[in-house]
Amino acid sequence: MKVLVTGGAGYIGSTTCKALEAAGHTPVVLDSLLTGPRVFVKDRIFYEGDIADRDLLSRVVEEHPDIESTIHMAARIVVPESVEQPYEYYRDNVAKSLTLFDQLTKLGKPRVLFSSSASLYATKDGFEVTEVDPLDPGSPYARTKRVMEMVLTDMAAATDLRAISLRYFNPIGSDPDLESGIYAREPSHVLGQLVMAAQGLKDAFTITGVEHPTRDGTGIRDYIHVWDLAEAHVRAVETFDEVLATVDAPSTIINVGTGDGVTVRELVASFERVFGEQVPVREAPPRPGDAVGAFANVDKAREVLGWTASLTIDDAIASALAWGRKRKEILGYE
Repeated sequence: MKVLVTGGAGYIGSTTCKALEAAGHTPVVLDSLLTGPRVFVKDRIFYEGDIADRDLLSRVVEEHPDIESTIHMAARIVVPESVEQPYEYYRDNVAKSLTLFDQLTKLGKPRVLFSSSASLYATKDGFEVTEVDPLDPGSPYARTKRVMEMVLTDMAAATDLRAISLRYFNPIGSDPDLESGIYAREPSHVLGQLVMAAQGLKDAFTITGVEHPTRDGTGIRDYIHVWDLAEAHVRAVETFDEVLATVDAPSTIINVGTGDGVTVRELVASFERVFGEQVPVREAPPRPGDAVGAFANVDKAREVLGWTASLTIDDAIASALAWGRKRKEILGYE
């Protein structure tokens, strides 16, 4: 099948395009290249432009009438930046997505698989969260994701639009063939920061927040290999109608994680084990918008998607380190 992938030049988007191809499908990439590098698109079908450009969307569908669903990943994603630039985040993540959803529905392409976020969840005793647990998005970024979930729920109830929202936990690692990975010159992701410290590109790895109510005081996360996450998207588009029939609703929300909570200190220990050396570490207060964290209850993903994560945190760390050694060859910078 053909699948429109907005944000397909990004870290998760390009990996998902590769997973779609590995499963025999054809991704059609729509990306503004605001952040994603052009080299990640490779030789895929590609449209450079804005998700809110109705004429461009009409042209994409006219030229590819066999598109069966859209994976909507295009978004601004840096939490501290969202605190500083809330207008840009609501404009790009919310207002433009509204136009995208409306135009896709008008064009007769109503299936939308949406990239949501586990940063929506309220802190919970034990930190394991299900899809029906209380929400408390702690940053403008997280709130844009919550608003879009509500938009999709309401539009699916009132129109032909059909929606599955995947609440991502914390993607780490790289494409298994090392053709794409974290591309920011200084990644905000924790593993990217660890790799930079290990390579000597930073003088130390900074743990932001050491007084959280967790077993060692550092934030807790569910770190999922980006390839596992990509394969979850493939499974979701392949079974889209079946999933909604199973839940008997026009839209639904599914956690995508490993089901295992790892603190930042534990991640550092795993990293050092895989890397084979100690990494210099310092401590700092939490960044604006940082959350204590959570890990996924993955029962729903297993039951309705027939999907579970298969790669380990060590697999992800090893691939991130390998990408760190190769990325200059691909991107032209370390």
